[in-house]
Amino acid sequence: MLALFYIFIGVAIGVSFWQITRIMNLRGVIATDKDNDTQGKLFLVFTAFFYAMMIYCLIGMNVMMLPESASVEGEHDDTLFDVTFWLIGIVQFIMQFILFYFSYKYRGKEGKKAKFYADSHKLELIWTITPAIVLVGLIGYGLWQWNNIMYVSDDENPIIIEVYAQQFRWDARYAGADNTLGLGNVNYIKGRNTMGVDMSDKNSQDDKQVTELHLPKGRKVLFKFRSQDVLHSAYMPHFRAQMNCVPGMVTQFGFTPKFTTEEMRENEEVIAKVTDINRIRSANGEEELYEFDYLLLCNKICGASHYNMQMKIVVEEEEDFNKWLAEQPTLAEVIK
Repeated sequence: MLALFYIFIGVAIGVSFWQITRIMNLRGVIATDKDNDTQGKLFLVFTAFFYAMMIYCLIGMNVMMLPESASVEGEHDDTLFDVTFWLIGIVQFIMQFILFYFSYKYRGKEGKKAKFYADSHKLELIWTITPAIVLVGLIGYGLWQWNNIMYVSDDENPIIIEVYAQQFRWDARYAGADNTLGLGNVNYIKGRNTMGVDMSDKNSQDDKQVTELHLPKGRKVLFKFRSQDVLHSAYMPHFRAQMNCVPGMVTQFGFTPKFTTEEMRENEEVIAKVTDINRIRSANGEEELYEFDYLLLCNKICGASHYNMQMKIVVEEEEDFNKWLAEQPTLAEVIK
């Protein structure tokens, strides 16, 4: 079906170029009533095709959408997306019908003149004020959600994790028992100190550097991001979180995981996606089966191996998380 869709796109582009060529050769030619009638009826045919394709994309391609948000804060992103999608979808559905139908109903006929309509202050107020009110509501909700993930108070007792980006890998550093990260700077990068941590800072001694992220379910996590070289973008799609990693500065966001990795693997949408992926792999002769994992990805084209810049994220119960974290060596033990 997808191949058929691509073929249709190719044909549509070809027809478009052909029509443009014809139009350029029609200078001085006056369309007849028959031409106008034919074009008007073709608009009706295209209307039916257009709505059929739109419904197919909404239903048939829904499998490409992400499953339910895996973070509490991400629920608001999904709500904002749904509200925006339905508002735009309803307006688009109605307006496209009006445009195509009017193109048919008011197609050119000999002796028929268009009505001149100067203006209507009432209509102009309606189509100016209504979108303005809707946009204020959507943008206001979006700004509230932005503040919700950007600013984490100490009262929430978050786990603090630094994520360090470099071409083409991620490293992470957990704050130790003091829950305070030591200072970091690229000037301190040397030997095993690959994140450039200032080991003279007392807060750095109990920090823990890892290559795999573990997060506790139901506990607020505050991420702080640095970049060693170019602009990267830390993207955690299932948690609905993304932030640029900018050289020379620290950026951040926070969220609360609500599903463990095992719980997410039992989600019906995830099961359907995994099954479909493994079906494709089997058809291509690949023996290794895919298993769902949360991932940290880079969402900026940061170089040749950008596509492979990812880190596994494991969400588990807080008891298991604490046990895992206790097993990790501190920087003072690693960097001597």
